[in-house]
Amino acid sequence: MAAIAAGLRTLRTRPFWLLTRTMASGAAEPKRSSFETLRVTPVGDHVLHVELNRPQKRNAMSIAFWREMVECFQDISQDSSCHAVVISGAGPIFTAGIDLMEMGNDFLSVGGEDTARKAWRLQQKIRAYQESFSVLEKCPKPVIAAVHGACIGGGVDLVCACDIRYCSQDAWFQVKEVDIGLAADVGTLQRLPKIVGSQSLVNELAFTARKMMAPEAQSCGLVSRVFPDKAALLQGALELAVTIAARSPVAVQGTKVNLVYSRDHPVPDSLRFMAAWNMSMLQTEDILKSVQAVMEKKGPEAVTYSKL
Repeated sequence: MAAIAAGLRTLRTRPFWLLTRTMASGAAEPKRSSFETLRVTPVGDHVLHVELNRPQKRNAMSIAFWREMVECFQDISQDSSCHAVVISGAGPIFTAGIDLMEMGNDFLSVGGEDTARKAWRLQQKIRAYQESFSVLEKCPKPVIAAVHGACIGGGVDLVCACDIRYCSQDAWFQVKEVDIGLAADVGTLQRLPKIVGSQSLVNELAFTARKMMAPEAQSCGLVSRVFPDKAALLQGALELAVTIAARSPVAVQGTKVNLVYSRDHPVPDSLRFMAAWNMSMLQTEDILKSVQAVMEKKGPEAVTYSKL
């Protein structure tokens, strides 16, 4: 708990690319990027807090947001100092979903000499937007979503691509796309059924665009914990991230990679993938360090692991 408290006390408001970090020799440096729609701050040595940062627009997802999500999480994937990530929303809600004015103009502006060429370019644009959330799964660092207030449309797509989802009591979720004349196309229809395990419930939410409140979200498995308010939510999510970050990065990141692979493949294929993965990862010194800590009745916080 002392390590968690110390980590939380270091939470600052300056973007992480402005901070000086001591990197191990040969370790990958994150790119020095600035973002219009995201704010990234460090919590302790190994946790990053990513906030959707357009509170004046209810964190609506602008054109810049979709590009910056890819840039941000590609940077985080290469940041050897980061072991876990919390993603939340600044202001009164998590997100109102897509910015209808900006995104509508973006799609309406797609041209083409004929229907086939216009469709081809639209497909490329949709695939680019899908990558904005797929990048969360591809990032080997565990990503924890902390949702408060409304989580609408694209927000559901976003949190479905996260590894762990917490929310506050005032949170609600809405697969909104049918209300604006389209099918959700950046991940909800593909990921949500595998998360909640009820095709009937997913169909109901997607066909009707009704709101799902926090208690139902927890009961169906979309979120694993509900907190009384935003402050408690963020504290709980950050404490979880610090706890995860204290473990071996070889073990944690390998676990995430194999969980995502196993979700989409049959058990025999997943077991073969696991064997191929661990034939090299089992040779890490982290195992000896971890076992020694267990034998000495010490917690993982007492172990210093090399960066990955």
